[in-house]
Amino acid sequence: MTDTGERGPSVLSRLLRAYGMLGVLVLLAVFFSVATIQEQQPGGEAAARSVARQLEGTQLEGATVVIVGRGGDEDARFADTLARRVRERTGVVPLVVTGDPAEARTALGRLAEQGVTRCVIATTQASAGVVRSILEQLPALAGARVLIPASYRWPTFLLPENLRNVANQIAVIAILAVGMTMVIVTGGIDLSVGSLIALAAVVTASLIGRMGGEGAGTAAMILGGMATMVLCGAIGAFSGVMITRFKVPPFIATLAVMQVASGLAYIISAGRPVYRLPQSFVLLGRGADPVLGIPWAVLLMGVLYATAHVLMARTTLGRYIYAVGGNAEAARLAGVRVAAVLLFVYAACGALAGLGGVVMASQLRSGAPTYGVMYELYVIAAVVVGGTSLSGGEGTIPGTLVGAFIIAVIQNGMNLTHVESYTQKVVLGLVILGAVLLDRLKQRGMRRRGRSQGSGG
Repeated sequence: MTDTGERGPSVLSRLLRAYGMLGVLVLLAVFFSVATIQEQQPGGEAAARSVARQLEGTQLEGATVVIVGRGGDEDARFADTLARRVRERTGVVPLVVTGDPAEARTALGRLAEQGVTRCVIATTQASAGVVRSILEQLPALAGARVLIPASYRWPTFLLPENLRNVANQIAVIAILAVGMTMVIVTGGIDLSVGSLIALAAVVTASLIGRMGGEGAGTAAMILGGMATMVLCGAIGAFSGVMITRFKVPPFIATLAVMQVASGLAYIISAGRPVYRLPQSFVLLGRGADPVLGIPWAVLLMGVLYATAHVLMARTTLGRYIYAVGGNAEAARLAGVRVAAVLLFVYAACGALAGLGGVVMASQLRSGAPTYGVMYELYVIAAVVVGGTSLSGGEGTIPGTLVGAFIIAVIQNGMNLTHVESYTQKVVLGLVILGAVLLDRLKQRGMRRRGRSQGSGG
């Protein structure tokens, strides 16, 4: 009976440790979903389907059907989809007008001059006000019927475009958090990742500019990105050498490298943004898979997390990383090459920071020495919130991913609920402090259990 009683809390503790932060993420998503429920106006194909359903109950024989939309991809999809459905279901060929209000005014004015008496105008919610204003100026079309997509109540937080935006915005931080997790598991810290983002973005943009600029090909872009990752990996390895060879504390070593990397970014760019990048370069940062609609940066992030999880959970190197963080001296006595392990994790963290800088340069189609400011704070927050102990020896890659999304959901949710930026900084600081306090309390509880078991033995 005693054994059963002892196993119960340990099982509960393991469940909370494994799924506690995931539960927090779900609760945050539920909270912001409820808090952002409001009237939504469909766009694109959804708007076309809504108007098409209204047209099915409308007598169109002898009527002129006009589809009005503004410029842009979404309105173009609305007009094309609706025009096709109208032709297929009624045989009526609608007049499609997309562009600025002047074009809609000209088209409708021409219909009025032709003496059109029956007119059905299908438009989006955003263009409805303009259409009605034009009709007020055309008495001949006073009887025209205006159809707009039906609105519906739905959380803004759960809109597909918002969820894609959350994932895309967190991609850079999540990529950096993979390397930071390995560093913190060893009991270290790397404060240079934010400056390495800026350096990587500037170096990538400069290299591509030298290899053709706006006319650079795919090979030049790949070569520039890979060279940047190698450079940042070498800088990370330099931090590892300072820490292992010269026994410089990780905080001091990476703080110094942070300043050096930031200075180099300003020197290389002369303090100005670097442009002249090809349009195709934005594919990595802004593009999406044409079938699934998932941003390429998010897919890259997923591949990195899957690879890092296998490395940390299934390989000898991963076990060595945990061993070094748990007790470096015991790991050394057991035959682990502690210096080599530390050199690897800092080099990997630097290389991943370089990749994050390449992705950011792609998202913004430029490189600037001001990129990545305070990103080391967000990255460390994601890792700690995800359950990695600052004492080392404990943490998981999936936990870090959950932590990154917790940070992203909190920021996105506060933006959607119109929380001012200063308050957001306070909330983020409290989240980090709470995660660290939980880690401290957990470590204290583990030490107490260890002492009680030792005295009991």
